[in-house]
Amino acid sequence: MPLLRMRSASFRLGSWSVAPVTLDVEPGELAARTFASAREAAVVALMAAGIVKASSGCVLIGDFDPRVQSVHCKRIAGFVPHEPVGLEERDFAAYVAYRAALWNVEARLAFERASALRTALGDMHEAFALPLIGALLAGPELIVLDRPMPAYAERILRVAGGKAVLSTHTNVAAARAFRRRDALRATPA
Repeated sequence: MPLLRMRSASFRLGSWSVAPVTLDVEPGELAARTFASAREAAVVALMAAGIVKASSGCVLIGDFDPRVQSVHCKRIAGFVPHEPVGLEERDFAAYVAYRAALWNVEARLAFERASALRTALGDMHEAFALPLIGALLAGPELIVLDRPMPAYAERILRVAGGKAVLSTHTNVAAARAFRRRDALRATPA
């Protein structure tokens, strides 16, 4: 059964809208979709993570509808925004403690896991690594990436391990970088 099901899911804000999107993401699948604009890619990622509710159509995360069961959806799908996090090095522990408290993860275990993820991400810039680390702390089954940097694709997919990944993009080359199954052979987070 798919972890994410979108059936003619669209979003409307005033006169602007996202065309209906239909897709399934199965457990362990790498799915990358290309959209005409950054705004459209971002809104589809937000709908896929249950953060923005579809104006029409259907979105199911696991067996849950984000319109009425958003907390359940957010436990299944971890969201990584496009925008980098503007934190200093000294803020790492505070950020991890905040994310651990948000998802009711024991602080010591969260810090150990975050430190291991940070090491696994290597020289990935902190501003892009922290949102990914935060999304992975609660152990989601699906990682939703909003326009991730293709240069970090291998590292992101390596720490995602066997989890399902949906990434949204505005160009085909970037999307292609997030479909590489060989990056998944490394140690999962």
